[in-house]
Parts: sequence; structure tokens; C-alpha cells
Amino acid sequence: MRTDDPVESVERELAVLLRRARSTSGTIARELHPDLGAAAYGILFNLQQTGGARTTDIAAYFGVGKPTISRQVGLLERLGFVERVEDPDDRRAVTLRLTDEGSARLVEAQEARRARLRASLDSWPREDVETLGRLLHRFNAHQV
Repeated sequence: MRTDDPVESVERELAVLLRRARSTSGTIARELHPDLGAAAYGILFNLQQTGGARTTDIAAYFGVGKPTISRQVGLLERLGFVERVEDPDDRRAVTLRLTDEGSARLVEAQEARRARLRASLDSWPREDVETLGRLLHRFNAHQV
């Protein structure tokens, strides 16, 4: 049922976007390794953006328990994508970070994803793409 309510329209389109984003994250993860799922891609992306993080910080970021993250991290370690290093701020703690292999493979998969996105937006006027980016940034900056 469609209405003229713009908030309902935004909600509906966000639902589609989020479904596609989850699917894309899963696809990228499987491009890295067939055993990886969307959650693993999220962890890798987080480590790429932060330069490294404690398991508890990653769990808090995603709003899940540490055991959930630990299982994913274990797999990422076994695959050689993530390594544990001594936390420079607290020698008792361990920080996770991408290995060189993990970083290179992640960048390669992201570049392939961006190429697909560019192809999807290729027919759009540049101004529309810039506006979409600006509006998404504004929306994301004001979420709680």
C-alpha cells in the first residue's frame, strides 16, 4: 500500500537499500573467502577504518556480544586476514588489526564493488550522484 507520506517512502527505500547492502557485504566477504559472511566483512571494514581495535570495542560498535565477534575473528585469523598485536596503550590488552594480506584483499574487493556501483550510477548526472552522497551523509550523521 503506497501513500503520499514522504517518511513512509524513505522507510520503504531504506529497507530496500539495507537489504541490498547486506547482500553486497556477503558477496564481498565471499570474494575474500568462500567461508566468510557479511559479518566478517563488517569486522574487516571496521578494522580498515580504525586501524585496529579491541574485540570488545568491535562488539560494542556492532551491538553484539564479544563471543559473537570472537568466533568471526577466529576465522579471520585462521585465514590470515587479521592478527592480534599488543595494545600500545595497555600491555595487558590485545588489539586486532588487518594483516597486509587482509588489507590488500579487502581493498581489491572494495575496488570491484566500487566499479559495480560506478556502473550502476553511470547513467546518472554527476550532480545527482553528488546530491545523493551529500544527502546520505547528512542522514547518517544524524542517526542515533
